[in-house]
Amino acid sequence: MTDFTLDPRLAADTVHAGDLALCRVLLMDDARFPWLILVPRRPDASEITDLGANDAHALMDEMRLATGVMLALAKPDKVNVAALGNVVPQLHVHVVGRFLSDPAWPRPVWGVGEARPYPHHARAQMIERIGALFAAA
Repeated sequence: MTDFTLDPRLAADTVHAGDLALCRVLLMDDARFPWLILVPRRPDASEITDLGANDAHALMDEMRLATGVMLALAKPDKVNVAALGNVVPQLHVHVVGRFLSDPAWPRPVWGVGEARPYPHHARAQMIERIGALFAAA
């Protein structure tokens, strides 16, 4: 869609990892947690219920796909999937790999400590792996 614009707050905290049929796939630039964000490329959508039936089904399929990618990517103990939008109203879905040993466990990852950006080489490797896993799925 030509009128899709990523919210600047999401753009500031993430790296573009690819595009699916509906969603832009972002990597949260915080090496403490393996964390993908799916952003449906639909302007003015802030809730899943703002999507039409076909887009809502596509989002669910892409959430399932991203969860599978997260499991293969990081082998977490648990995958958290959430669409909150309390700070950034643009519809986006978090897919976060969680570990019993992570610094936020068992609480949500939001507001825990300071983000640690990926070193440039590690971020590039993550983006490459994420792309390969989505392509193979």
